[in-house]
Amino acid sequence: MIKTLKILFFLMIGLVLTMSDAMSFERRAGQKYLVISSRQKVPIMDPSIKYDASIRTLQQAMYDALVKYVDTPPKVVPWLAERWKISADGTKYTFHLVKNAKFHNGDPVNAEAVRWSFDRTLTLGKGPAWMLNAFLKAENIKVINDYTVEFTLDRPFAPFLSFVPWWFIMNPKEVMAHEVDGDMGQKWLIDHEAGSGPFKLNRVAPGNLYEVGRFKGYWKGFKGELGGIVYKIIRESGSQRAGLMKGEIDIAADLSPDDFDQVSKMEGIVTSTEPALTAFGLKFNTRGKYTSDINLRKAIAYAYDYDAGFIKVWNGRAKLQTSPFTDNIKGMIPISGMPTWDLSKAREYLKKSAWPNGGIEVEYVYVQGFEPERLMGLVLIDSMLDLNIKIKMVPLTWANMTARGSKVETSPDIMAIFATPVSTDPDAIAIQYHPSSHGRYYGTHYYDNQEVTKLIEQARFESSWEKRAPLYEKIQRMLVADQPEIFGMMRMRMIAYRDWVKGFEYSPVRMTSELDFYPLHIGN
Repeated sequence: MIKTLKILFFLMIGLVLTMSDAMSFERRAGQKYLVISSRQKVPIMDPSIKYDASIRTLQQAMYDALVKYVDTPPKVVPWLAERWKISADGTKYTFHLVKNAKFHNGDPVNAEAVRWSFDRTLTLGKGPAWMLNAFLKAENIKVINDYTVEFTLDRPFAPFLSFVPWWFIMNPKEVMAHEVDGDMGQKWLIDHEAGSGPFKLNRVAPGNLYEVGRFKGYWKGFKGELGGIVYKIIRESGSQRAGLMKGEIDIAADLSPDDFDQVSKMEGIVTSTEPALTAFGLKFNTRGKYTSDINLRKAIAYAYDYDAGFIKVWNGRAKLQTSPFTDNIKGMIPISGMPTWDLSKAREYLKKSAWPNGGIEVEYVYVQGFEPERLMGLVLIDSMLDLNIKIKMVPLTWANMTARGSKVETSPDIMAIFATPVSTDPDAIAIQYHPSSHGRYYGTHYYDNQEVTKLIEQARFESSWEKRAPLYEKIQRMLVADQPEIFGMMRMRMIAYRDWVKGFEYSPVRMTSELDFYPLHIGN
């Protein structure tokens, strides 16, 4: 009897394992679909309106850009544009397009589609528009012929090409066919697409699931077996971990450090830990009631426990910043005088502040449900005890948090912010400290130093790197002196996936949980 029970037990175990393996990927009409999870919602898919890690993941699957970031260190490579030419004065960029690219409805991807797509984004003034609207006008984008388009800048802008990968090309006929009351198709593109990318949108369950299937007519073709991808929004990291361990999820994009540690020990799971350009820091409202005081900002910066508040929060998979510019940004140099934990200096600065004895309560706002930022706040509470400063922790949804930060009057004293530069050019970080950034999630500091502003504007429109480099050195030093934030750390991108997932590629320019679907396939 006991022997029989043992046999039945092992048969059941085998059945469970078989069932688990069968659920490794979903099947649609005989094709295998990878299941990928993320914790971040996808409120909109319109390439002209918004981008973040989840939005960008889907946009990159369904749309193409003229050029694309690949590899480490990151480099810009041809994509829809097979080649380009830059004029001697640096103001004119001429792109020559591939001739075999088609939109998902069969329309050709031509120069007019490129012109219209850039025009739409610049006109709407949202999403990536801020990257180029200071020196590019829609009327200065010209169609030369069906497969040649010319951009004439108001003045030379050296980083121009490094920002172009963020501008996706849309099918103007399809979008405008769904225009309502002059909205240029905005309402329709919330949950539809009009791209030429490697995947077509199959179905949407807003806030929960997005399914894309390979576009059989994709002009660059594919490698390996894959029918498509099911992109699931799973808000809890623990649920992601459980799904990955059971074989119900193939890739988990943004596990918590503890959950990542657990799955990394499991057979059959591959983990990727690569350095990212993303910086995690604590932004001060430099015009706030308390944090407008530079000495108070310095006191808080020196009192903070950087090791506990940054490195240990990520279980060691992070590196403290040595400059306001993150590693791998061109022109980054270590800056002496970057605050580290030093209570004696903290007390010195506090004595020089308007609150020499503390006795104040400072508000700390962070993303609700994002455990690392909660832990950062707990460290902040402990770190401020010696200064007699209380910390009020306020968790908010991402939407509510960014809304709070959109006005100087409502922006909190301190806000936890992670910001990913969209380019390796130093302008991508420097512009975050320009007044044009105010109200954006990375500009909740409302920092306004006129000298720094002039240096940023001078540097971004200077074509010679030999002349730009010393300007960015000055900018870095002045930012450290002014302390608009607690400059924090660069965390590793942590992606976990089952070993049957092949083709995973990494580029540090991407956001920490952003994925490129195109090279993915299923293998042994």
